Amino acid sequence: MHMYLCSALTGLILAWPAAAVEPFATKPVRVVVPYAPGGSNDVVSRAITPNLSEVWKQPVVVDNRGGAGSLIGTEIVVRAPPDGYTLLATSGALAITVSLYRLPFDPLRDLAPVAFMAQMPYVLAVHPSVPAKTTAELIRYAKVNPGKLSFASAGIATSTHLTGEMFKALAEIDMLHVPYKGGGPSVNAIVGNEVQVIFNAVTGILPHVRSGRVRALAVSSAKRAAIAAELPTIAESGIPGFDVASGYMLFAPARTPRATINQINSDVNSAIRSPDINKRFLALGVTPIVSTPESLTAYLKSEIDRWGKIIRELKLKPE
Repeated sequence: MHMYLCSALTGLILAWPAAAVEPFATKPVRVVVPYAPGGSNDVVSRAITPNLSEVWKQPVVVDNRGGAGSLIGTEIVVRAPPDGYTLLATSGALAITVSLYRLPFDPLRDLAPVAFMAQMPYVLAVHPSVPAKTTAELIRYAKVNPGKLSFASAGIATSTHLTGEMFKALAEIDMLHVPYKGGGPSVNAIVGNEVQVIFNAVTGILPHVRSGRVRALAVSSAKRAAIAAELPTIAESGIPGFDVASGYMLFAPARTPRATINQINSDVNSAIRSPDINKRFLALGVTPIVSTPESLTAYLKSEIDRWGKIIRELKLKPE
């Protein structure tokens, strides 16, 4: 009798965790985008959420919580219950803020990576007055004319600023950095010849390239962009290994059950593989990415190390 009771209790104990795992999703899911509506991060998130809502048979609501360089929205998710029903859809700027601010949280400790959704490369472009039609010609011109060129960014310590600084260092050239308050104003500056060089998201600069007001030289990613396949990569153009792109990533609060993370990862990957989202991403100049939580962790760590080194070398402070 005693042995039977022990056996029954053991069976109950072994069965209990499986019974306690709630299937996902049984209520609405909130996806916090820590930026204002209309930006690329917002567009990527809204492209995926209808598909997830259909799979989960629950509303999936995008909640824009911009401010403080994405910190407000990020902290909302950090402090949310770790159950998968509040997610963070953010950009590679997360890796920059770690070295720039004294954060009330640690992204590597307080966020659980879920899925790496997509990447968008930057375009290296010049004003037509610059006598350079390739990256190699731009580098040669800058070396012969030190300090003559200036490059625009979306602001101090933004990804476009740091990409420009990385390009300067690897090309061994001198350019003056001119920060603007956002990507739009920085593009207007190069169109108006206030500056001569820019790194900008492919969709933001291509209309001006097509109209002839700006000349595109290359893309910053390791592979060419489908939306502008005629443009070589910077790596192809004389700086081997150059690879920078804006990442769009999905996180949950730390301590979210691994089974829940795996479920969301699988469903996000399925959405990204779907022909309609693939087509929409490619039209936006965004490269779809199918990933694991582990590969996203490795990416975030490498980006924190890479940008942190540049921020420390330049002694950058937030605006």
